[in-house]
Amino acid sequence: MNRLASDPSLEHCPDFASNIYQAIENLQAVWVVTSNTHKVQWQRQLQEDQAAATKQQSLVHGQLQVSCLEGAARQEEDRRQNPLKYIPIPDRSRPPCTIHDVLISDFALTRVIEGQYVALYYWTNGGLQADARFNHRTADNEGMGRSASPGSSTTAGAAHHARVIPDHSLTAIDFAQAVPRALASFKQCGWEAWRIQMLAAFWQALMCHDYWNSTNPLAERALFVYQDEQRRAWHQAIPLPDGAWDISILDQKEIRMTFDKIYREDQCRRDDEWDLQRLQSLQPRDEPDDHSSTRRARRSRRSSGRARQRGRGRRRSASLSVHSNSASFRN
Repeated sequence: MNRLASDPSLEHCPDFASNIYQAIENLQAVWVVTSNTHKVQWQRQLQEDQAAATKQQSLVHGQLQVSCLEGAARQEEDRRQNPLKYIPIPDRSRPPCTIHDVLISDFALTRVIEGQYVALYYWTNGGLQADARFNHRTADNEGMGRSASPGSSTTAGAAHHARVIPDHSLTAIDFAQAVPRALASFKQCGWEAWRIQMLAAFWQALMCHDYWNSTNPLAERALFVYQDEQRRAWHQAIPLPDGAWDISILDQKEIRMTFDKIYREDQCRRDDEWDLQRLQSLQPRDEPDDHSSTRRARRSRRSSGRARQRGRGRRRSASLSVHSNSASFRN
């Protein structure tokens, strides 16, 4: 059926009584029938148009709902992957800074937020200048990645560039600079208060240890090696089934073993250097004959043997002296 172009109820019946029209009654009857038919068709047409419009609105509304749900899901996923974008920022002026408010590198900040081990170098003066203020190294961000297992120590490990000084090689000044700054960063990143207090007590116990003020530099180095090894092991043990331990309780036996190991390595290095210097001093400037060369080699071996015996005696006496000082301090 063809669609009507206008509402037939608005049309008026012509004056069929005029001279122009002849068959008045027949034409008027035909017009009335046709008009009534068009009126019914018009109402039906309006109803169909309304139904089609309602259906179209329902489809559009459904599509909008699906689009809103998909957008909300994408936003929620982005919020989960990039939480820093959605952290609210208060409408206030910049708060006053303290000496512990420092700008560490993105690599170190990411590790701290995850609760992972971070070398204290990143909070030293040298680390702050190298990584945060002047040279934001892209290698840090490119090397970051999550570890495959909870106890793995490889998280973002590839980002440790060559300039990072390990904890066991820090100086006492670097250590004193880094500790308060690191504790402040832990607090700002939302670490639990008990964990921060445990690490603070651990570092304080190291600085109160008798090795810390020892005149023997190897004793201080033993504390730094112990600190590095224990803190790494502590972080790795936290997600494991057996868990970690109170790191602030120092293992005196382990510290003494660490000192003995460092002392032996140092003495071996000194012996090797002394032997090398001795051999170099015995080498003749001119080409010697076979007999003189043999005699010099024999004297060199005898001298090296006596030197090693004297070195062993010095190592035993020095080790006993350090251990006796430790015992007297504890008593």
